[in-house]
Amino acid sequence: MVIRLKNKIDILFFNQQFESEPQIALIADEKPHARISHRVSSQQAALTWRISMYQLNLFDDREKTAPLASRLRPHSLEDYVGQKHLIGEGKILRRLIEEDQIPSMIFWGPPGVGKTTLARIIAEKTKAEFVEFSAVNSGIKEVKEVMEQAEQNRRVGIRTLLFADEIHRFNKAQQDAFLPFVEKGSIILVGATTENPSFEINSALLSRCKVFILKPLQEEELKQLLEHALKSSIGLGNLQIDIEDSHLQAIARFANGDARTALNTLEMAVFNSKMNENAVLCVDEEILAQCMNRRSLLYDKNGEEHYNLISALHKSMRNSDPDAAVYWMYRMLDGGEEPLYIARRLVRFASEDVGMADSDALQVTIAAYQACHFLGMPECDVHLAHAVVYLSMAPKSNAIYRACEACKADIKELPAEPVPLQICNAPTNLMKEMNYGKGYIYAHDTEEKLTKMKCLPESLAYRRYYQPTEQGKEKQVKEKLEEILRWKQTK
Repeated sequence: MVIRLKNKIDILFFNQQFESEPQIALIADEKPHARISHRVSSQQAALTWRISMYQLNLFDDREKTAPLASRLRPHSLEDYVGQKHLIGEGKILRRLIEEDQIPSMIFWGPPGVGKTTLARIIAEKTKAEFVEFSAVNSGIKEVKEVMEQAEQNRRVGIRTLLFADEIHRFNKAQQDAFLPFVEKGSIILVGATTENPSFEINSALLSRCKVFILKPLQEEELKQLLEHALKSSIGLGNLQIDIEDSHLQAIARFANGDARTALNTLEMAVFNSKMNENAVLCVDEEILAQCMNRRSLLYDKNGEEHYNLISALHKSMRNSDPDAAVYWMYRMLDGGEEPLYIARRLVRFASEDVGMADSDALQVTIAAYQACHFLGMPECDVHLAHAVVYLSMAPKSNAIYRACEACKADIKELPAEPVPLQICNAPTNLMKEMNYGKGYIYAHDTEEKLTKMKCLPESLAYRRYYQPTEQGKEKQVKEKLEEILRWKQTK
């Protein structure tokens, strides 16, 4: 048996471990790769191997120097945070994992939500052989080699679970190489992707995989992770750290659903903080602002400031003040507000405060929402600004909103009236015999394309919910509606 040692330190270590083993003859020279020859028994050979592996890891402190997010990666479903819709008690994915009935599947979700971690947990729970694959450093040759080995394992009753990280980066040829082996069960394919699998994964391969959508972590879930990191001995638990709860909340908000970002931001803030006379690391707002590149740390998405700012944005647009509206919108973005939340509020404003005065406002805001979803921050800020300015300058009408509120009030306060028979459907002879649809007039058959038929219940026959204004294009709508009402009142 031959073991190669790299230097005098290694040789010294080897000698210290075997000084009580007289059967081992140790020979070394001054060369960089000293050669040691010895005769050992099988037990001694095993011991020698363990010692040589320990020697190889003697100066390997990656467990201590790895990023915080890597050190705290959970190894069980009990420690896993988030994705309760998939791995909560009784949920389908949890049952599949616990029963070791894993199908081929794709984890689709944004970065830092636990796709790789969940795959590793599955690997530890399943009885299949685990193989990790990356499109970044694997070509078609490596794919075929792994597939051939998986097929050999299958023939002797061993399943192979292949985890393909960033599966959307595999080209068509690589994905096609997976297909026959997935189809006949040689491998259980678990892929992770941040891209829509409908566009990035071959349809044939996708049809053989169950797609699970992983969601961004909630702020409270991220805060839970941060608190665990501060207490864990493999995290920051061995340090004395003074950090306010509001600062943890700010980090969780800044991470925007990404656990890796949250943990690494906390680690950066801690190791850049000043130590006081009691050896306590004090994380203050200035350090956090530098780590997160954020000034507005006090903005709370669930607190009073959140509602104050969205109120300021709405009222500025309603008051046709584009400068103020853009300012409040950027205040929200600077505080870490999700751009899609702002976009949703703009969509609501388009119908509530502009309405029929300019129906194009709704199209503009929907387009802004789609642009934000497509691009994300920071590029989508200009689309939000576009919609905010458009809404600020559009003619205003709340007639649609008032109609909705008046209608909801009647439905809540008045009895639920039956549908007038003349506008009921009559698909059967029995319903026709009961006068369903009797008296119905098809408007398209008339010269005016109108009828005097009553469509509201008798008790509400003269109720007017929608009362248009004369703002913008709604003035034309008002004139049209008044003309229709006058015609219906004529004999």
